[in-house]
Amino acid sequence: MKKWLIALMLALPLAADELDTGDTAWMMMSTAMVLLMTPAGLALFYGGMTRSKNVLNTYAMVFGAFVVAFVVWIIAGYSIAFGTAESAAVQNVIGGFGNVMLSGIAWNDLSGTYPTYVFVVFQGTFAAITVAIASGSVIERIKFSTWLVFVALWGLVVYAPITHMVWGGDGAYLFDAGALDFAGGTVVHMNGGLAGLVLGILVGKRVGYPKTAMKPANVMLTALGAAILWFGWYGFNGGSAFGANAIAGLAFLTTTLATAVAAITWMLAEWVIYKKPTLLGLASGAVAGLVAITPAAGFVDVSGAIILGVAGSLFAFWGVTVLKKKIGYDDSLDAFGIHFLAGLFGALATAFLAVKDNDLLWDGPLKESGDRIGQFMVQVESVVVVGLFTLVGTVVVYYIATALTGGSRVDAESETIGLDESVHGEKYTNS
Repeated sequence: MKKWLIALMLALPLAADELDTGDTAWMMMSTAMVLLMTPAGLALFYGGMTRSKNVLNTYAMVFGAFVVAFVVWIIAGYSIAFGTAESAAVQNVIGGFGNVMLSGIAWNDLSGTYPTYVFVVFQGTFAAITVAIASGSVIERIKFSTWLVFVALWGLVVYAPITHMVWGGDGAYLFDAGALDFAGGTVVHMNGGLAGLVLGILVGKRVGYPKTAMKPANVMLTALGAAILWFGWYGFNGGSAFGANAIAGLAFLTTTLATAVAAITWMLAEWVIYKKPTLLGLASGAVAGLVAITPAAGFVDVSGAIILGVAGSLFAFWGVTVLKKKIGYDDSLDAFGIHFLAGLFGALATAFLAVKDNDLLWDGPLKESGDRIGQFMVQVESVVVVGLFTLVGTVVVYYIATALTGGSRVDAESETIGLDESVHGEKYTNS
């Protein structure tokens, strides 16, 4: 796994691993930035959008998801995602259990030009934020105990196999098919967003939804969370170049541009349709742009970034303002509308927007023969496989977690009082 990863990203010939201090420093910094995205960025982004009686519970769900998911990742998730299975058939879907508890990995082993332990932690932060994204669909009504059990199981049953299929190297199903996903459009955002929708439907709607007004507790917290997410996303996308190199620089540019364009697009859409540009809309648009550029950040140029920012934002805006009302599901904080839909668009559009530059592209129809339609069909295959795997896996894990915790839904009295007080014995105030 170690050598193909660097060669894949930099299009360099395979060579003996050699520690590079610059790459090591960049990957450690990127890891810290991605870590900041969950217990700070996403927690604030979600916490500000929930009602004041559930702010602390929402933050606890995101923070709790991070710590549980990361521990599970170290125990077995990394092995399932990036290990090597003895059977080729098994290797298609999972990497096996040879690296459970990081067995077989020494402290001084390298993944190309930086320590393997750094790669383990970097990928662990991706695992943690993916399941935390799903919490946005079920806040204000799911039992905290059920949520934590779900997080632990989902990381092993759903996230790790999907990560392996897309990023697991030679022998992994979607990787061998040539699917392009630079930093997690399918692995993270489609996966987490769809899991959230499935959970929201299974747990049921909040009491009073959609007739009762459910206003955000503090939009400033949400805007601050979005800004922290944007900052951390440079580690998310830039770090996915796996070194301090030119591709990381490209990802920096495209990430910034797509996000800025997406925020403007959402703001203008609100201004035209609702006659008022909101801060919540600006923050939501920025996150939609971050999501849309993620699968393509190291593959596209300036024009591609602008298209992804505009279209990804509009697609997410439509999901949040139109699709949710038309179908009637209760996606509390629009995890599905923003993460799944913008991630889906970005994953599919990559086939047409990625530049035909062999130094940037991964192996696949586009790199091998310039076949964009062929690449698009591969992208379709990848989103269908990820979607079906997430759908089925999430349902299975939900029912197991529900059985283990004696039901998934808080009682009506606790929901009315608010989960901050009834579950955690704490209270959020704006003062």
